[in-house]
Amino acid sequence: MLDFRYDNAFVRDLPGDPVHGPRVREVHQAWSPVMPTPVEAPELLAHSREMASCLGLDEGDVRSEQFAQVFGGNRLLPGMQPFAANYGGHQFGHWAGQLGDGRAISLGEVVNDAGRWELQLKGAGRTPYSRGADGRAVLRSSIREFLCSEAMHHLGIPTTRALAVLTTGEEVVRDMFYDGHPAPEPGAVVVRVAPSFLRFGSFELPASRGDAALLRQLVEFCIRRDFPHLEGEGEDLYATWFAEVARRTARLMAEWMRVGFVHGVMNTDNMSIQGLTIDYGPYGWIDDYDPDWTPNTTDAERRRYRFGQQPAVAYWNLGRLAGALSPLFGDVAPLQEGLAAYVDAWEAADGEVTARKLGLAELREGDEALMRGLQEWMAGHEVDMTLFFRALGELPAGADPAREHELFDVVFYDPAKGEAGWPALHEWLAGYRARLTDDPLDAEARRERMRLANPRYVLRNYLAQQAIDLATQGDPSGVHELLEVMRRPYDEQPGREAFAGKRPEWARTRAGCSMLSCSS
Repeated sequence: MLDFRYDNAFVRDLPGDPVHGPRVREVHQAWSPVMPTPVEAPELLAHSREMASCLGLDEGDVRSEQFAQVFGGNRLLPGMQPFAANYGGHQFGHWAGQLGDGRAISLGEVVNDAGRWELQLKGAGRTPYSRGADGRAVLRSSIREFLCSEAMHHLGIPTTRALAVLTTGEEVVRDMFYDGHPAPEPGAVVVRVAPSFLRFGSFELPASRGDAALLRQLVEFCIRRDFPHLEGEGEDLYATWFAEVARRTARLMAEWMRVGFVHGVMNTDNMSIQGLTIDYGPYGWIDDYDPDWTPNTTDAERRRYRFGQQPAVAYWNLGRLAGALSPLFGDVAPLQEGLAAYVDAWEAADGEVTARKLGLAELREGDEALMRGLQEWMAGHEVDMTLFFRALGELPAGADPAREHELFDVVFYDPAKGEAGWPALHEWLAGYRARLTDDPLDAEARRERMRLANPRYVLRNYLAQQAIDLATQGDPSGVHELLEVMRRPYDEQPGREAFAGKRPEWARTRAGCSMLSCSS
């Protein structure tokens, strides 16, 4: 029995569009009432038992016909008030105007002892913000979002969550690479969950229209609902809030960089005001360490959202948010202080990540240079980032060339580059060992610190694609097994070593395994 308690604060406390229905239009309110479009045959493909538990659902609830009907978009439960949120955003550095939830429809805000959970269906049909599109999602992108949301959670990285992914029994036509070859694909709905789906663009849109009243209303609502611990009033409170948003964003960037995650499309409409990873589109995971790599085909030329650029892009995006908030301030100094808070928080978080990944008790002078030198070496010799840091945690205390080759031979993608890189690696390892002798952590504590910072398993694109290929043929077992593996990313899992291997050569250029488009 699906029985939730609702506190639909977003639709209760913020002005709504007086027009109902999915007709595309310019909207000057915070949200629009819209119903999910029913689908032919909704069926559960996979679910997160952890997220279900947070919502008070057991296995029987999730596998019920009622669950499929409600979260496939065919039926509402008492208390649900479906809506699509209105927001704008800067996309690839340019103001795009009104965007909004073009294929996401929120059903309501559930409250329980575990917190506040906004339930949202992605792929639920047209909304006023669909801009001529069909509002649907395909199976491949829905599986990718479902798996990555939960994988990030288990890695300990702030993220929106995914309750379930359902097939719809219908096909959706998509031109995957925007190259003039549209084709039908299986449709799906992913059930997203978060305390809040507010994003930077939620505040940019009213500011762009000169609507200071709605802007202020949104800010005060966000603070009241999502940041209730903050104290103060007026500009002082707004400034405290903006600085906290900046610090949360900085910490999120450091965590992305720690595990090699590349978001792929860091537009301001894809930046959570709560510092969560949000909107899993053409994301990717670093295989060989390459700070210039992007998984997004749309960004292949400019590489604006490449791996190494993410912290700087986040700062730029915060600058756009600061500009949007400026009408609420008599002086921009507090906003500049908030941006400075980002820089300070990023430097602190990056330093902490460096210490954790290297197994150091704390960061000291010279440690950043030690890490940068290692990263330059990895980039120059096509080294798998995940495998290298995991192997580094097993480094013996004394020089042991045979053991070093046993640990690190596996990290190279190109044998010739690997052979050429060994002298520099031996030199770096000698410097690293010398640094460890001056660190208070003993060998066991160091290994554990590194184990918890350097995952054994990450959601490499080729792994997700293999699961998608099976699911497209009607077999969800690959999704289920991959979800199980990603539940314990820092642990050794005997029998699952294949999920921790390098990207195979066949996946280097294959669609879905190397780069992806925004098509979903």
